[in-house]
Amino acid sequence: MENRMTLEEEQARKGRTYKMLLWFGMISICMIFAGLTSAYVVSKSRPDWLKDFVLPSAFVISTVAMLVSSFTFYLALQATKKDNRNGASMFLLITLALGIAFIVLQFKGFGQVIDNGYFFTGSESNVTTSFLYIAVLVHIAHLLGGIISLLLVIYNHYKQKYNSAQTLGIELSAMYWHFMDFIWVYLFLFFYFFK
Repeated sequence: MENRMTLEEEQARKGRTYKMLLWFGMISICMIFAGLTSAYVVSKSRPDWLKDFVLPSAFVISTVAMLVSSFTFYLALQATKKDNRNGASMFLLITLALGIAFIVLQFKGFGQVIDNGYFFTGSESNVTTSFLYIAVLVHIAHLLGGIISLLLVIYNHYKQKYNSAQTLGIELSAMYWHFMDFIWVYLFLFFYFFK
């Protein structure tokens, strides 16, 4: 006699599998940033290290944008779980706008660093700003994956693929988004306090 799974059991198993794969991916990303920050710590003993380097103000504003975007993504998921399509739409679009604003602010921050006379590459660069540049660009690259995921969620939301019984896509995307938020806060605090 065959034991067949119900649709709910099959969806739950699929959800657990996808979440486990996402966790493996996020752990791999953690290792990338652990390596970058470890190299930063080791390089601190170099004679050309900038001890008085101050993060640009655009990075502070972008941190606020990222934190708020995590909250709006959470609200989008909660609205979906309550079958509030209008609320979910609004919060998903706000999250997207804040994600894009974060990236724009990161590049504005790069401009502020250059305006202060520091360069990221070339003969006039130094190791401190080069590490900052690489870490931020790697974070932006991973966040672009989150934005693509968010765009797919928005598309599927408008195709009415999500409701209170089916939230897996939004949950996975939100998990990754919150993780990217955590990584940025870690990087920001690391660069802010570890000089």
